Amino acid sequence: MQQRREMLTWTDVDALIDHLLPQFDLTFDGMIMISRGGIVPGGLLAEALNLQKLLIASVDFPSELKEMQRPRLLAWPNFLMFPEDTLLTGERILIVDDVWGSGRTITSVKNRVSAAGGFPYTCVIHFNPYRNLFGTNRPDYYAAITDAFIVYPWEMDRDVHGSMLRDL
Repeated sequence: MQQRREMLTWTDVDALIDHLLPQFDLTFDGMIMISRGGIVPGGLLAEALNLQKLLIASVDFPSELKEMQRPRLLAWPNFLMFPEDTLLTGERILIVDDVWGSGRTITSVKNRVSAAGGFPYTCVIHFNPYRNLFGTNRPDYYAAITDAFIVYPWEMDRDVHGSMLRDL
């Protein structure tokens, strides 16, 4: 069975960001945007929250396949880029990604911020509890719950002139 797809417009994204903003019950010292999905929503949130300390984390999980061609969901993350611990120690850090699917990426970033002595808070636009590998753990902040494969407006294939290259 093919997973349901939802294609969002920029208006949809604006409404989701507007839904997130009142949820923030404290101020943050900085933000880590998870590359690449968290860059655009992180930028929108950083502007709305007037955050100046913007950092990037890039995480990769090995794509080795094991028995019956199933991905290794318990593989250790490979951090391709991560802020220095000194930028995180004692700081309230908002960690932003577009989607919490399995939760592996954002949870690995959260754990690394904690290990550096920071205080991590997770934020996504969409939370998929049906794919979550972390039991009752969920994002601290999220705009919507979904079981669909979400296609954000910044993910649509475009040429340099803004024309669509293919249908999704």
